[in-house]
Amino acid sequence: MKLASLKEGGRDGTLIVVSRDLTQAVTAVHIARTLQAALDDWSNTAPRLNALSESLNAGQVVGAFALDMADLAAPLPRAYEFVDGSAYLPHVERVRRARGAEVPASFYTDPLMYQATSAGFLGPRDPVVVPSEEFGIDLEAEVIVVTDDVPMGVTPAQASEHIQLIGLVNDVSLRGLIPGELAKGFGFLQSKPRSALSPVLVTPDELGEAWHDDKLHLPMRTWLNGEWFGEADCGVDMQFSFAQLVAHVARTRPLTAGTIVGSGTIANQDTGKGASCLAEQRTVETLRDGKPSTPFMKFGDRLRIEITDAGGASIFGAIEQTVTPPKA
Repeated sequence: MKLASLKEGGRDGTLIVVSRDLTQAVTAVHIARTLQAALDDWSNTAPRLNALSESLNAGQVVGAFALDMADLAAPLPRAYEFVDGSAYLPHVERVRRARGAEVPASFYTDPLMYQATSAGFLGPRDPVVVPSEEFGIDLEAEVIVVTDDVPMGVTPAQASEHIQLIGLVNDVSLRGLIPGELAKGFGFLQSKPRSALSPVLVTPDELGEAWHDDKLHLPMRTWLNGEWFGEADCGVDMQFSFAQLVAHVARTRPLTAGTIVGSGTIANQDTGKGASCLAEQRTVETLRDGKPSTPFMKFGDRLRIEITDAGGASIFGAIEQTVTPPKA
């Protein structure tokens, strides 16, 4: 099934079930008012939501309405926790090689992760508002999973059973602020503003054979200002599966239902597939030409992030945003 949230009913939105082809929807408030409420009682709400989804896709629901992406908030407008990884080591390897550094051996056995911004997510059509172009505005196209309640100390095999929803995120980064923050030795803060989630989140069964080994095996397609930017394969070169990432986070603490876990920027060893963030593209250019030629984003720039199935149909809907300055 596919789930989304309307921009109504308060800051956590109103839960809706969306048709497989992303054209129709129906409210699910009689089951759970919000997606977070559904996740809090997932064993009871999931079967009822799935039954509603089946009826909607069969054209048997009274009250179905045409879906307008502009009406959607993020599926989870705010989450209790968002932890992001860097599971695609080709990206890490290239970035370090460009500055003459080696990748620590531990990176191949121990996931690199950080605590990300979760108090608010942008909707799939909301603008990326940044105070200054000088901050080095970058997109990061990633896959995310959403869990139910995860006990502390789960194994990866156990963690796999707690992955309930899958989606996309534009993990906005301000590259000009990152070096100074990391130099303090205390992680990201101002360099990580709010990110945007895909229009819908889907259950693993919706992905069929494209979801196995706790990885999504489809290309991540990105465009900048209407031009192709990349289509790195999400299932290739992912060093750690989502089950491993969830287990890593839960090693010393339980995770609350609604926790979002990110893959990190999708990147492949094959640079011919393009990139999923500007920093990656600039690194490839630096290694090839001695300096980057692709600029970071400016006000008015437009981005699009999407994954389609083998038949070309959008699975999660597209994240489409424009970079803008704050309103005066």
